[in-house]
Amino acid sequence: MTNEDEILRYDRMVESALRGVVRRSVEEVMEHGLPGEHHFYITFLTDYPGVEIPKYLRDRYPGEMTIVLQYQFSDLSVNDKVMSVTLSFNNVPERLVVPLGAISIFADPSVNFALQFQPMGDTMDDDGLSAVLEDDGPDGDGSGGGKAKKTGEVVSLDKFRKK
Repeated sequence: MTNEDEILRYDRMVESALRGVVRRSVEEVMEHGLPGEHHFYITFLTDYPGVEIPKYLRDRYPGEMTIVLQYQFSDLSVNDKVMSVTLSFNNVPERLVVPLGAISIFADPSVNFALQFQPMGDTMDDDGLSAVLEDDGPDGDGSGGGKAKKTGEVVSLDKFRKK
C-alpha cells in the first residue's frame, strides 16, 4: 500500500465536484439556453488525451485554447466525461470534443464567476502534502504553537496544487 492509498484525497474530490459544476452549467444551457448576459469562457489543454480539435487549431493553440460560448454555437452536449460543441472558425463550423479533465478554467464573466482546475491525473507529491498538513504556528516550528491540533480548518485548494 502506498502513502497515497493511506490518505483521503480531498483535493481530487473537490476538483471532481467542481468539474460537476461545469457539467451542470452546460446541461442547463443545453436545456434552457444561455439566460440574460451569461456566457462561458472555457480554457482547455489542447494536448490532453481525448481532445478532438482540427489540426490547424491545435497548431495555432499548442498547449491551451480558450473558447467562448455566447452567441454562435451549436450541438452542445456533455456527459460525465466530455463536452462537445460546434463553433465557427473563419465561418467554418468545427466540432470540438473536450474531456472535462482537460478544462483548466471555466468562467462566466457576466456574474464574475470562475473556476480554475489542475489537469485531471496530476498528483500532488509528498512535499506538497506535507506543506498542507504541517501547521507552522506562531513559533514557526510546525507544532501549531504548542496548542492542540486544529480541527475543521478551511484550506485553499492552491495548497494542494503542484507548483
